Amino acid sequence: MRVFVTGATGFIGSAVVRELIDAGHQVVGLARSDTAAVSLTTAGAEVHRGALDDLDGLRGAAAGSDGVIHTAFIHDFSDFAAAAQTDRRAIETLGEALAGSDRPLVVAAGTAGLTAGRLATEEDVPDSAPLAAPRMSEVAALPLAARGVRVSVVRLPPTVHGEGDHGFVPRLVDIARAKGVSAYVGDGSNRWPAVHRLDAAHLFRLALETAPAGTRLHGIGEEGVPIRAVADVIGRHLNLPVTAVSREEADGHFGWLGAVVSMDTPASSALTRKQLGWHPVHSELIPDLEEGHYFND
Repeated sequence: MRVFVTGATGFIGSAVVRELIDAGHQVVGLARSDTAAVSLTTAGAEVHRGALDDLDGLRGAAAGSDGVIHTAFIHDFSDFAAAAQTDRRAIETLGEALAGSDRPLVVAAGTAGLTAGRLATEEDVPDSAPLAAPRMSEVAALPLAARGVRVSVVRLPPTVHGEGDHGFVPRLVDIARAKGVSAYVGDGSNRWPAVHRLDAAHLFRLALETAPAGTRLHGIGEEGVPIRAVADVIGRHLNLPVTAVSREEADGHFGWLGAVVSMDTPASSALTRKQLGWHPVHSELIPDLEEGHYFND
């Protein structure tokens, strides 16, 4: 299968590219820069030069493919709403190119904020109000099933971990170094689900190959890791005290990450495992942190 991948040189997307190539697929990756293009070529993929807001380029690349995996997202938290709109337009454009073909489109989304304080499942539906859920990936993608696109959504947890991670956990490490303490909010019992990037990549491939139109999938390796456990590992590896901050103090301590560190959003992947036969096999979050690569300067 000839597969067009957006975000193909990102932390998750690069693992997806490797997974696809190893499974015998031909990959065309979106590249914004010469560096990204070289990385794709080295990995054995073809290069499509362009960006997420180049809608004509996205349309052409999707039209020339047998399927699309969309992992790209502009992680600009200073203007998250604008990034979400760019993502929505990109998904709609990819869907237009695939309409009526029954070709697959797999779109990355998230479990964060899906539910609060209870186990989220694939059957839970996100709030479609923009203020409640500014990232509209899933809302934009799933209606494409009615237009003859074999669309599926892979919801990812707040932490997709592994060597090379540059997401929330590395940011917590940076904040601990800067503040001189490794902190958690309240009693630290609030939970983040987690998955290793290689397990996530495998799920994207399974979704591309077999997921029925309109499927919601959960790329969840662990249902909920207490944030206190993460803070404990960070404190031990950096030789820093571990301390609690109140919810009122969280934004001052963690900045924009304060709300995320405070979330209790456990999630299940039981239905995904049953439907696609997906079984995570790589390291869980705390053992991955214990390996030490998150603490290399």
